[in-house]
Amino acid sequence: MNSVDQLLAVLDLERIEDDLYRGISPDQGWQRVFGGQVVAQALVAAQRTVPGERPVHSLHGYFLRPGDPKRPIVYEVDRIRDGGSFTTRRVVAIQHGQAIFTLSASFQKHEEGLAHQLPMPDVPRPDALPGGEDLARLLLDGAPEPVRRYWSRPRPIEFRPVLLDHYLTEKKLEPVQRIWVRALRPIGDDAGLNAAVLAYLSDMTLLDTALFAHGLSVFDRRIQAASLDHSMWFHRPVDVGEWLLYAQDSPSSSGGRGLTRGSLFTEDGRLVASVAQEGLIRPVRAS
Repeated sequence: MNSVDQLLAVLDLERIEDDLYRGISPDQGWQRVFGGQVVAQALVAAQRTVPGERPVHSLHGYFLRPGDPKRPIVYEVDRIRDGGSFTTRRVVAIQHGQAIFTLSASFQKHEEGLAHQLPMPDVPRPDALPGGEDLARLLLDGAPEPVRRYWSRPRPIEFRPVLLDHYLTEKKLEPVQRIWVRALRPIGDDAGLNAAVLAYLSDMTLLDTALFAHGLSVFDRRIQAASLDHSMWFHRPVDVGEWLLYAQDSPSSSGGRGLTRGSLFTEDGRLVASVAQEGLIRPVRAS
């Protein structure tokens, strides 16, 4: 099974009972469940209780405890409201009898209305940037062992960073990142599934941006890094099998936390989603 098929299998939750679903984690040797996986699975659980003609337009989640990748996760859906235009769901992800994540999601039937967006940043197109083996060679030659391990791992999402400086140096840099992303293959025209995969990949590389200003990365053993919350707004339909520019910045870090923001654009410049996340970036205390 290739990495995309594995991701889709992970997102295909088992129905246990009305409004109760069970999800598994891939066996990748991680110590905790990847946050984007939990967000995506919780969104899928909510989607299973909402008519398909009402796509998700926003979600807000809190990470409460690390997920155990060796155990299934149970997702309990609360049908908060079914209105004339909007539907609201709350999802609690449970492991070992405790909540590890909570999600609130809102869905809306299609409406015509006012439309505008900020322009996409002017960056090189993905076909002008190194990818695949070329990118791995640039990153892995002389890179720290955690970086080599991360980029050597099979994954369902392809990345093409516009700049590689933060992977190759410990200099303090502007907390801005531009990176092209897409699923390794098309996943079809299921709008709900495309939104779930977008939620999955939106947690990738985001928290790292808050550390650029400090010459650090999430791979640095001097830092305790973890997502604390995650919010998304889905503006327009998306095909995650096509290239998307993930434009990220970090306006602030303080109190052991870093705030990051992201905008996802299609190659022709349409803004399809916005993301905001606060993460723990606490220096490891001496024992």
